[in-house]
Amino acid sequence: MSKYFGYAGTYTRKTSQGVYRFTLDTDKGQLSASEVAAELGNPTYINFNEKQDFLYAVAQEEDMGGVNAFRVDKTSGELLPLNGQLVEGNPPCYVEAAENILLTGNYHKGDIGLHFINENGEVEQGHFTKHEGNGPHERQEKPHVHFSGFTPDKKFVVVADLGTDRLVTYKMEGSSLKEVSSYHAKPGSGPRHITFHPNKPIAYVITELSTEVIVLNYNSETGEFTEKQTILAKPADFKETNDASAIHITSDGKFLYTGNRGHNSIASFKVDENSGELTFLEFTPSGGDWPRDFVLDPTEQFLLASNQNTGDVVLFSRDTETGKLTQTDQVIDVPEVVCVKFLS
Repeated sequence: MSKYFGYAGTYTRKTSQGVYRFTLDTDKGQLSASEVAAELGNPTYINFNEKQDFLYAVAQEEDMGGVNAFRVDKTSGELLPLNGQLVEGNPPCYVEAAENILLTGNYHKGDIGLHFINENGEVEQGHFTKHEGNGPHERQEKPHVHFSGFTPDKKFVVVADLGTDRLVTYKMEGSSLKEVSSYHAKPGSGPRHITFHPNKPIAYVITELSTEVIVLNYNSETGEFTEKQTILAKPADFKETNDASAIHITSDGKFLYTGNRGHNSIASFKVDENSGELTFLEFTPSGGDWPRDFVLDPTEQFLLASNQNTGDVVLFSRDTETGKLTQTDQVIDVPEVVCVKFLS
């Protein structure tokens, strides 16, 4: 198999119509033009369930926000609408599904949504856990939940709160979440997203406001995180506004990448095979403006940067031995693009 379907979540403030679909031919290193896969309001973040039978998208309809579910036709790439669950207020900014549970993180409301998924892939009404608190930065006037996902063993739910500088670990109890641990990052740093090492009890957090990667030991018994390294993910002499965006690690655990909005680059790091700590490698221009997210393709031979302000997805080849990224001539238009996910 050399052709993979990619799906892009977008804002629909201007010309975008919703979720877009394209293909990547990994043998030829070519992208197809994008097309609308599902008309939806502001599906800024999308994710599959583990079997990739269903796709879940953040959604907004007038003054209601929530999630929509789609069945995935893996042959045609078509998305077949199932249902949606919307409540009053701003939509979430993050969604993740595992087994029969769907989690959302809501930046504006500062809450975590816990939804059950029925056997048909449909999302049931959610239960919401709201954070309290603030931080010293001007954007930390209240909680801003930016990520809510599962730990690798699915034992805990971990939440990154940009507004309160906290990484909170929860345990599910029925339809509610019980806090079991809390890691406090440096005041004003703004934790945004987290990724876990594929085979070590180590997690990596990207901080949006201070543009740093925090390397954390993860205790899978208690759900606790303890810091072991912090490393800058932007040039030390870059003084303009920079909002760090995504963070992803390769499946072999050898390389980690983060996104920079402002500096408009992807930062590359080598992961120490023993300690899991990071060594900076290089910055690669993202090929556009405001790389809101990026993704490794299923073969990990390529990285695709989604540049929101220029409305394009740019293809980079990736040297699997050195981690080095090289921009190709492949660029496709995806209006107001936020994130990309692949069917594998």
